[in-house]
Amino acid sequence: MKDKKKICVVFSHHKLGDLIWQLPYIKAISDNFNEKICLVVREKTQAKEILKDCYFIKQVKYNNFRKKIYYFYEIFKLWKYFKSEKFTDIFFLDKVNRGPIAAKLAKVPNRIGPGFKNQKKWITNNPLKEENCKKNQSEQSKELLETNGVKIKSLIPELIVNNDSLKKVEPDTSQYIGKKIALGVDSFELFKMWYEEYFVELAEKLYDKGACKYFYLICGQNNKHVADKIIKLSKKNIFIDCSQLNLMGIIKVIKDSDYYIGNNSGPLNLSSALNVKTYGLIATDPVSELKNSKIKAILPDDYKDNMWIRDRKGMSKLKVNKVFDFICKSENF
Repeated sequence: MKDKKKICVVFSHHKLGDLIWQLPYIKAISDNFNEKICLVVREKTQAKEILKDCYFIKQVKYNNFRKKIYYFYEIFKLWKYFKSEKFTDIFFLDKVNRGPIAAKLAKVPNRIGPGFKNQKKWITNNPLKEENCKKNQSEQSKELLETNGVKIKSLIPELIVNNDSLKKVEPDTSQYIGKKIALGVDSFELFKMWYEEYFVELAEKLYDKGACKYFYLICGQNNKHVADKIIKLSKKNIFIDCSQLNLMGIIKVIKDSDYYIGNNSGPLNLSSALNVKTYGLIATDPVSELKNSKIKAILPDDYKDNMWIRDRKGMSKLKVNKVFDFICKSENF
């Protein structure tokens, strides 16, 4: 009888969207070993909350992967955790060194990572070719798993959040009677943000068309001014500011929506992973990065893929009428 495996996956990126894109690979590792996995991520991801209903995850452990004076302390914390849990296999889904160093010091037998630059000193697998370093994080994880014999059944991210987990979560969505549409109006990167005036015009056109009664404005607390501007610009009382909600609250209103329309950001990927119909407003970054998702991308007429335009003015090329007509055709109204 083979010894029982104990599996851990480490991912150090802090953005929600990045974690969502890793879910197919985390699940593939679990499927490969037929074991639930322990996951180490940053606290900012709120993974303990959003992943608690994922059947392939046994435990979420937070580590903030701080640098400079905290570098060795973070290694110590990881070493202590790896040693106490006695993992047999740890997968590192990025090029950060702290996890592999801690795993080697904890004498974890199998340490699998991309092995770019100095990381190759601390892993036990053959490192990926350096040209893979130019690929995005999702493509690197795919290459890493396939190279190490892990079969990936699906590349499309799926997130399970049961309705029972949302019952006590604010807000009380039952107070808003009628159809709702979620609008993802912000982004970590300004150049990906459609203009507030455009969101107002689109929402009012959809409202007048009878598509819905309310629009949830999805944005972070630090971008509350975006929601405030949209509400101020509109002459209709149809917007619900969600900037004060935590991530579980955002999940609740997204799941309460008929569909989601938004900028290329974490909530866009979250909506798609929650199996809500999702429309992405793409003009300044590569739409090809969304190929392994259910997101329906809406693009300007003269759009060219695989180009980064780090200027918000590029989003003005995606016209309101183009978005409106695309949605009307997709939703058959």
